Amino acid sequence: MKSIFRYSLYLTLLALLFSSLAFSSGTSFTGRVIDVADGDTITVLTQNQEKVKIRLSGVDCPESFQIHGEKAKQFTSSMVSGKRVRLDPETVDQYGRTVALVIVNDTSLNEQIVAHGHGWVYRKYCKASYCNDWLQLEATARDAQVGLWENDNPQAPWDWRAEQRGGNGGSTGSGHKDSVTGTVPSSSSIGSSAVFHGNQRSHVFHGPGCKDYNCKNCTVVFESVQAAVGAGYRGHRNCVK
Repeated sequence: MKSIFRYSLYLTLLALLFSSLAFSSGTSFTGRVIDVADGDTITVLTQNQEKVKIRLSGVDCPESFQIHGEKAKQFTSSMVSGKRVRLDPETVDQYGRTVALVIVNDTSLNEQIVAHGHGWVYRKYCKASYCNDWLQLEATARDAQVGLWENDNPQAPWDWRAEQRGGNGGSTGSGHKDSVTGTVPSSSSIGSSAVFHGNQRSHVFHGPGCKDYNCKNCTVVFESVQAAVGAGYRGHRNCVK
């Protein structure tokens, strides 16, 4: 009986190993998008009912706490949410996410994010031949001032993450979405790249660090405290002073 159990366990572990290798060895697979965490991170459900977190390769979208972060997420959602996509994996990152090209209706989501101005070419990691084409698309979007380029001097997310690591002592890796905790003392200390989320029902707005920053009804985005107050919202008493 024990030998049968061990053999079954061996087969299960072997299947998991081959599954992991398949997702990282360049073998394409398909899945239905069941979650969009942000502009460059999604989760798919494979035909084997396995959930796989995907980090889009070659692109870097604004963080949720940055200006245009929510819009980048909305763009990705509009492209793939609920749809079946093809994944062309390149590697697995240190957080266990499959880094991949995402193809929907024969169109590269990664490329479309750059072309529509919702993210940067991730220069540090984008080394494929098509990355030069993406850089041209990024330049075109910037010149046309579309997407995040509508803002003056938008901050690249890798620079934003570096600032956060320097400010709070945390450490994050490439592409990792930082979390910021603690009280937000004032609008001036948050930085020009921060955005505020307003609860459309209560008309209370939250800054980065508020535990309800991404609440279900916090769908209104403001680029400053002044904009939120001007729209009739009030800061949460515990985290926006």
